[in-house]
Formats: sequence, C-alpha cells, structure tokens
Amino acid sequence: MNSFKYTINGNVYKVVINRIEDTIAEVEVNGTAYKVEMNKPAKKQIVTINRPAQTTVPPVVKPQQANTGISALRSPLPGVVLDIFCKAGDSIKKGQKVMILEAMKMENVINAEKDGVVKEIKVNKGDSVLEGAELIIIE
Repeated sequence: MNSFKYTINGNVYKVVINRIEDTIAEVEVNGTAYKVEMNKPAKKQIVTINRPAQTTVPPVVKPQQANTGISALRSPLPGVVLDIFCKAGDSIKKGQKVMILEAMKMENVINAEKDGVVKEIKVNKGDSVLEGAELIIIE
C-alpha cells in the first residue's frame, strides 16, 4: 500500500493506492474509494544493483597471462562511464570502488574483484561500454 499527499490548486489530497491488478487500480482519495482504469498494465520491474562481473561475464585470462596474475575487470552491463577512481599504477584492494557506470538511469558502483595494481585503464569518463567490455586491467 502506497500513500501520497498532493496539493493541487491549493487543495490537499491524500491518495492511498491499495491494490493494482492488470489495468485496474483500487485507490482512496481523502477517504473515498475509487477504482481507476489505466490504459495499460502497470510494469513490474526487477533491478539488480552491483552484481559481480563474474556472474555475468567470466573474465578471460589468456594462457600467457595465467602465471602473471593479470586479469581484466569487465563491465557487468552496457552503460556509460561516469567516474573513475583509480589510475594506472595505483594499488587497489578487493571490493574497493574503482568506477561508476550509469546503466538504465541508475548509477552502478564497480568494485575491484581482487587485490592488485592497476596496469591499464581501458576506458575514459563518458565512454559508452557494452556488457563484457574490459574496463581495467589488474595485475
């Protein structure tokens, strides 16, 4: 049950949404019950925030890199790079915030997956990236 307070032309309306089923919403406005028909069904949306990149796209480690411990931090979803919090040569810890990625009008924090040193940053602020794109190379 959601409750809202609206002021329209100086009049205060307390609106309580009791239930929405398909195209019918059962609401109360200042204590009076109404059934409101909507043009289309209400959309149900499931949002996952800060899902680990490995569950979406496993990092690719080339055979010659396996012994050196070099890995790529990859984009968990398509989006735009809003901010980068490290630079090449920085030491980082697992779980440290290294980047903000905007996707579907939400800011997603990208955290380091392991301890290491940033070898290379493959993107810049404002870049659009696809799911699975290499963002940072960690050694």
